[in-house]
Formats: sequence, C-alpha cells, structure tokens
Amino acid sequence: MADTVAEPDAVRQQALTDLAGVVGHEFADLGLLDRALRHRSWCAENGDVVSNERLEFLGDAVLGWAVADLVYRRFEADAEGRLTDLRKAVVSAAALAEVAADIGIGPYLLLGKGESAAGGAAKPSILSDAFEAVLAAVYIDGGPEAAFAMVERHVAPHLSTAVDREDRVDHKTALQERCAQLGLVAPTYRISSVGPDHAKVFTATARIGGQSMGSGEGGSKKSAEQAAALAALGELAGRDA
Repeated sequence: MADTVAEPDAVRQQALTDLAGVVGHEFADLGLLDRALRHRSWCAENGDVVSNERLEFLGDAVLGWAVADLVYRRFEADAEGRLTDLRKAVVSAAALAEVAADIGIGPYLLLGKGESAAGGAAKPSILSDAFEAVLAAVYIDGGPEAAFAMVERHVAPHLSTAVDREDRVDHKTALQERCAQLGLVAPTYRISSVGPDHAKVFTATARIGGQSMGSGEGGSKKSAEQAAALAALGELAGRDA
C-alpha cells in the first residue's frame, strides 16, 4: 500500500514535536512518528494510507529485546523463570497501555470517527499498540540505542512495581484459607511444562478434593501455581454466587 497522506501541517508538526519531547527522542523524520499514531480506522477513512500496524509488529520485537536485556542486567540473582515473569508483567497490553497513558499518547492518535466517538484514545489495546509503533519509529529513526533509551526511560520504572506486586500477592495462601473456611480439603497442585530449558512454560492445575478447580501458566512453577490458585478462587466465588 502506498503512503499517500500529505506531510503533517504546521499544527500537527508542532504537536508531534511536543510528543517527541515527552518520548525523549528528537526525530529526524517526524513523518515516522505521525505514521506510528495512525490507527487503521483513520486510514480506512483517508484513502490509500499506511497504518501503524507494521510499525507495531517491529516495535513488539524491539520491546521484547530491550526488556529482556533490562531484566537480565538488573536482576542478576534471579532465575530464568522469574525473569520471564517480570518481562511478561511489563510487556502485557495492560502494562503498555499504562505507559502510553503516562506519556500522553492518546490525544495524538489519529482515529476514525467511529473509533474516536467510542473512546478509542483511551482503549488499552489501541494505546499499547501505539506505544509499540512509536517505539519502532524511534528505532528506525535513531537506531537501537535510541529505542533502548526509550524503553529504559518509560518502561523500566514499571519493573519495580511488577516486583512489588509479585512479592505481595499470595493467591495460594488465600485459596488455602478459603478452603478451610468452606470446610474443604487443602488444595494440591499438578505441574507440567513445555519448551526448552531456557524458555520453559509451566502449567499448574489446582485440585481440591480430587477435582480440578483452575489452571494457570507462568515462567516458573511458583508463578504457575499462583495463577492456578487465582483461577480456583474465582471458581469458588462463582459457585458461592
């Protein structure tokens, strides 16, 4: 598809320059940043125009590399499973939407009339995709160092929140206590795994009285069990309702 959209006008260029300042990268080609903000709904209303989807694809890969590098260097004592969980915690759509909202990407998005009226500028899926697209634009315009600097500036601060959240949440204990309250036997867990040693994905199933109550996945046995316990808590709550 040819990109036939006109160059951003003076007002748009100033807006893009302002956003670039918050992102922390001075673009040689502001058109790249403009493209990163074009949702497909806007493109559909503006003819033969390239959306941000290809940039999003590239940005996802760049983000994965940068975050893996960050967690590897910052958490030297942690095992691979823990590093995997931390990486997943900050590259999820919900987490990236928070980052995009902190930067203030929403008001700069180009959305179709229907998507705009539906509050698309605040939708987590659109915001997270836009963040990845902007990251790709920075990568193309400034190279790997500029892209890494953007991730370090805007995503890395969320790592400490992810660590605190993982250390604080204990769904297994909550499930055990809930079982005691209901007069049920203590839960047990069955674990399975797939993948090579350096990238295993564990699946845990929480069982109560021989009955499967919930399953979950994680980069370590511990995180998988926590996910399964959370699912089981939801199952028990549903039965109480």
